[in-house]
Amino acid sequence: MSIEEFLRQSLMQSSAQSYLYDINTYKKNNKNADKYDYGKVMQYIEILRNQHSVSNVKRVIASIKKYYDYLIETGKRKDNPARAIKIRDGKENPIQLQDLFTEKELQILLVPRIERYPFLTKRNKIIISLLVHQALRIGEIEQLKVTDIDLEKATIQITETGVTNARNLPLKAEQILLLYEFINQDRNKLKTFRNDQNALLLGKLGTPIRKEDIDYLITTYQKQSKKKLTATTIRQSVIANLLAKNNDLRIVQHFAGHKSPDTTEKYRQTGLHALKTAIEKLHPIK
Repeated sequence: MSIEEFLRQSLMQSSAQSYLYDINTYKKNNKNADKYDYGKVMQYIEILRNQHSVSNVKRVIASIKKYYDYLIETGKRKDNPARAIKIRDGKENPIQLQDLFTEKELQILLVPRIERYPFLTKRNKIIISLLVHQALRIGEIEQLKVTDIDLEKATIQITETGVTNARNLPLKAEQILLLYEFINQDRNKLKTFRNDQNALLLGKLGTPIRKEDIDYLITTYQKQSKKKLTATTIRQSVIANLLAKNNDLRIVQHFAGHKSPDTTEKYRQTGLHALKTAIEKLHPIK
């Protein structure tokens, strides 16, 4: 198995290509990279930190981790020297909780509506439900396979991406019947002679759904809200609402698939901090 094939098992094609580029650059600049220990890998990371932005360095670290996972998978190493490497500086600004959606506002998105294409009704309901109930990223929705759904156990398996961990999440009661009917009826109607790659969600032409399809679907709900509605704001809202109800940070971290508890912590603000950010945003003197 080539490293490109390995990457495509858990990443979208665009992400796999980005990771492959970073890995090839890493190997080119480090001739004995396959034998490196933690110290050697960190020397390379420190060089990058002086040359690139924090976000770029984090992406390269994720790529390097995948490289060593590949070496383990193919029996060339028994350990991953980069597994414990994390960059904690350059954190993003706190999530602006006042700009997010309440649980009640999110529930409005689940209210049945008349679709332009009736044969896509159940598919679209599933997409919105995965955003509202499981807070999935668009990339995670794109990767879903029919085999990721276990209706008997009422669970859905989420595949690891470059920024989120793999996890198994419970389905809501209303999602179970919806998925059963879609998989056994509606999806079969969408299938064509084209390769559907066992993707759970298909487009009008019978091919796996794309990011553009999901983004467009979400825009059709925008008129229902004065706040900016995107897959990201829906996900952020779900996570923030869970923390606001005093759910354990580690449980929410697992639910969201965050690789670090620091990422989850960004969604938790004290009342004073939330008030401060609101004043800073609305104050007429800038």
